[in-house]
Amino acid sequence: MLEMTATGKSKGQWVFYKDFDKTVDYLSDQPRILAFNPFCHKIEALDRDEAYRWHFRVTDPQNNPFDVIFNIQQESEILIDLPEEAASMNPDEMSDEMIRQFTVGRKIIWRPLAENKSFTMPEKYLFEGKVAAEMLITPMQPERTRVDFDLKVNVKFLLYPAFRIVPEKVVRTMVSTGMTVIMQTATNHMFQKISKDFCKIRKL
Repeated sequence: MLEMTATGKSKGQWVFYKDFDKTVDYLSDQPRILAFNPFCHKIEALDRDEAYRWHFRVTDPQNNPFDVIFNIQQESEILIDLPEEAASMNPDEMSDEMIRQFTVGRKIIWRPLAENKSFTMPEKYLFEGKVAAEMLITPMQPERTRVDFDLKVNVKFLLYPAFRIVPEKVVRTMVSTGMTVIMQTATNHMFQKISKDFCKIRKL
């Protein structure tokens, strides 16, 4: 059976013309923001908190479609900068007001969902991918928030019997082209679409 791996990366920095809390709430809504990705045609919530399955579809240069599935776990970290006198304080003892007062940013993390056979996979799909991504969200000034986006995608796949008749070189070209297209256009397109829900988004 033919097994291949392809990798793509994307980075970018944007200024959102909204306050920090609204920006964090918006970007934490994974189904909403992935709906703006031109290659993601379906997002389903899995039976676990903040776990999702992305269904991506890309086409090769001959306009043949192929599907990639990603199982994603989303996590969130609060970044806090405590004054020296409170640096040794137990985080569990901090009040909500203290957390708000000393929060300097939030980090939204996407990581591959740990393999769990209780999640039923679709009967037919071509490739399975893994995503590692971070969005570092930091307040800049009232009504402005900086977002640093860092994404890495790996697609490792085994061909279905029907695809084994396709020459290996052609399949590798399909995947390399697909990954390049995804990484070069999807991130910028997604943030451009998101900008319609904000006063303005500026790419740094």
